[in-house]
Amino acid sequence: MPDGVTETGLRAEILRIAAQRGSEKTLCPSEAARSIGGQEWRELMPAARRVAFALAGEGLVHVTQHGEPVDPDARGPLRIRWIDGQAAGRAATTDDGTSGEAPSSG
Repeated sequence: MPDGVTETGLRAEILRIAAQRGSEKTLCPSEAARSIGGQEWRELMPAARRVAFALAGEGLVHVTQHGEPVDPDARGPLRIRWIDGQAAGRAATTDDGTSGEAPSSG
């Protein structure tokens, strides 16, 4: 992983982008990787996919391909969708004890 980039950072960035877009739009794990990884974003893709599925396991997002839910062993492009209402009141705490959930917009 590039220096200074952690899975906690990826988690926060995925949640930030997903919450900003809401449940009507999706994001690719590469968007979060590019956002925090700069030119070394490709190195972050395995971790970004792991984090996306971990977030799905917590009920914060859906991970899909062609609009259908997929398992962590799925190959190919993924999309991440925020789950409205499910995550709104939950504190998604990261390994360092800080909130990994994106701030609310309202």
